[in-house]
Amino acid sequence: MVDAYIKVQDIHFTRGGRVIYENVSLTIPRGKVTAVMGPSGTGKTTLLRLIAAQLTPDSGCVLVDGQDVHKLSRSDLYKVRKKMGMLFQSGALFSDMSVYENIAFPIEEHTKLSASAIKDIVAQKLHSVGLRGAAGLMPSELSGGMARRVALARAIALDPELVMYDEPFTGQDPISKGVLVSLIRELNDSANITSVVVSHDVEESLSIADHVCILAGGRVIAEGSADDIRASDNPQVKQFLNGEPDGPVPFHYPEAANGMLYKSGASR
Repeated sequence: MVDAYIKVQDIHFTRGGRVIYENVSLTIPRGKVTAVMGPSGTGKTTLLRLIAAQLTPDSGCVLVDGQDVHKLSRSDLYKVRKKMGMLFQSGALFSDMSVYENIAFPIEEHTKLSASAIKDIVAQKLHSVGLRGAAGLMPSELSGGMARRVALARAIALDPELVMYDEPFTGQDPISKGVLVSLIRELNDSANITSVVVSHDVEESLSIADHVCILAGGRVIAEGSADDIRASDNPQVKQFLNGEPDGPVPFHYPEAANGMLYKSGASR
């Protein structure tokens, strides 16, 4: 039986009249790397915001370590969120703070540790992402790959139980991607973290994932190990994994969807 750190149960969520999730259920195993993949616009980042209780589902529930996060009091939700780390797609570093100050910030905000203790923790976190020598740099002096690694060091500053990665490989060169793939796997294993990697980068995600969920059309279309996903005969899964331009997810946007149906031969 799977030891679930997160259980999403029968979630229904709409936004602006559009159905994002329709009775979605999935499991994120404790201490494992789970990849959540799918085409753009399928609500992958929305899932992270539901887990963190930044958004509330229309129905259903999200259990994080056994607690329904959408029924917690503000103080109890705050305690749960302290156990979460988040690597944003943009990195979201504070541009007017040094690398050291960016990583020290959550520690200073949420603990009463001494300055010397914080200095040691920051050095440790930077060392874990291979950037101990970059403490004095400003974000503007970092490459894209370095900035993403600094953001990861900040995400793990408080030794979270859960780290969520929102498109960590987007915009990274092949070397930086390889470094991030290695770091996610190593940090997960060394600290027994539960990791959720939201991505549409197939090879990078499947290479480190213990568990995979693929979302499309407001539902989970496949869930299992990386090998299970690769062996799937689901046409939507195969189209996504192989990057096929047309298939169950059509190339052409429905012409009548915006209320205007073009006539054959009409000017466009």
